[in-house]
Amino acid sequence: MTELLTAAQMRAIEQAAIESGEVTGLELMERAGQGVVEAIFEEWPELAESVDAGRGASPSRSPEYLGKDEGARRAVVLCGPGNNGGDGFVVARLLKERGWEVEVFLYGDPDKLPPDAKVNYERLGEDAVKAWSKTTVGNAEGHLFVDAIFGAGLSRAPDRDTLEPLTKLYTEGKTFGRMVAVDAPTGLCMNSGRLLCREYSGNWSWLTVTFHRPRIGHFVEDGPEFCGNLRTIDIGLGWTKTGTVTRSWHGDFPGLEERGKVGDVFVSLVSGHQRITSLPKSREEHKYSHGHALVLSGGHGKTGAARLAARGALRIGAGLVTVGSPRSAMFENAVNLTAIMLQQIDGAHGVSEMLEDTRFNAICLGPGLGRGADTQAVVMAVLKEQRATVLDADALTRFERKPEALFDLLHETCVITPHGGEFAKLFPDLAEKLNAPATAGPAYSKVDATREAAKRAGCVVLFKGPDTVIAAPDGRCSVNSSHYERSAPWLATAGSGDVLAGFITGLMARGFSPMQAAETAAYIHVECALEFGPGLIAEDLPEQIPAVFRKLGL
Repeated sequence: MTELLTAAQMRAIEQAAIESGEVTGLELMERAGQGVVEAIFEEWPELAESVDAGRGASPSRSPEYLGKDEGARRAVVLCGPGNNGGDGFVVARLLKERGWEVEVFLYGDPDKLPPDAKVNYERLGEDAVKAWSKTTVGNAEGHLFVDAIFGAGLSRAPDRDTLEPLTKLYTEGKTFGRMVAVDAPTGLCMNSGRLLCREYSGNWSWLTVTFHRPRIGHFVEDGPEFCGNLRTIDIGLGWTKTGTVTRSWHGDFPGLEERGKVGDVFVSLVSGHQRITSLPKSREEHKYSHGHALVLSGGHGKTGAARLAARGALRIGAGLVTVGSPRSAMFENAVNLTAIMLQQIDGAHGVSEMLEDTRFNAICLGPGLGRGADTQAVVMAVLKEQRATVLDADALTRFERKPEALFDLLHETCVITPHGGEFAKLFPDLAEKLNAPATAGPAYSKVDATREAAKRAGCVVLFKGPDTVIAAPDGRCSVNSSHYERSAPWLATAGSGDVLAGFITGLMARGFSPMQAAETAAYIHVECALEFGPGLIAEDLPEQIPAVFRKLGL
């Protein structure tokens, strides 16, 4: 998995590399600027064509006219008072060397620039850098705008003089130029992905270029919307890139492991590479080797969600799956099930009797279960058995008045899968903190909330959304992002969460740990949506698993 860093972790990694003598800060800044320029030209190859014969594009024309109109290409580079601004100075110099007309604005006092940024300010030439003016910046024109004002370490909301011209540039610039952010669009907290400036919308980018490894904020909350496309550039701190999937590790610099953690464990971005070795079935094994999942159904008219979960559990590889149904829904379930078995269960006593069969090693309850008093009794009966258990939907909201009663019963082999509304009912104080306006960084994040929830609940929490966050009680945490090249908005359809619960249950029946099952299921869930594409409904998700498994090389 790729590690997602906080600003403090990235600073610590860079400092450890510099102190090791392997690289200087000035070299890292040069590599960063060069990486931004290369990413720009990879994103828009037409901009990479040499500027000759006075040909380019008019700032007043749309990007498709580049190369057709008279006039050299023009870039506007907006630099801040820190090292992010230093990266911007490098970008400006490199573009000038390629024949671009470059207009550079500095927000801040040049005499207060950090040493490395000051060197690149001087290399560019003091006369080439203009003082920041709200009016002149807001009226700047170019084919390319580079936001190198405040990067990933932003700790406060930018002021009006910064945000007003940026908002103006974005609003008007969409018609004639491209906006590129260095590390982060100004106004976005990269620890949380939250805007620190709700008065103004901040700065949207068409492309965001970051370094070494992405930050948490690139993948959660407002981050993906504001970052546009995301590219992560190697600046020599120990990583490789294979295609569009990144794999990273700590380099050999002394103290890098300890410095990178900064008192906390890393957050990981869920990818498919570590899933492959655990998913294949052995030729020597049989169906009973892969577990028996039990999915509890609701009553008459409320059975579809359980069947979706059961189908998901079976498709992802559980050896057997049984739907436990109340008498009122037996016929309804029977006419819709074939490979999935069916058994009548009435109430908590019936559940306890059925679980006397120890071959049921993973249980899913909640989808369509209803919110009556019997639901709470059923949940309690299941949890007392200490089996691998997934709780979703009604199994969670039934405890909204007294969530502590649920937490007292949850155990380390449970996974709970709330969406935003369910999370707020179980953890109202955490939801309140998460929904409060963010005014300073690092802001309270979905990662923070999910970690606290997992510790409180004593089990794995999968907080659903396009930025699904998964956390264990020991602080381990990962993000399953459905953004950028993995964007799958059609997952927002009724029943998709029920299928996800079934995926997790099926994997736990096969022996996956709760954290591993939740991460793997979330990843495959998105892959199934991508495999099908627009028009997806929940029933389609399990049927994409064979194609997804083939793509994963299973």
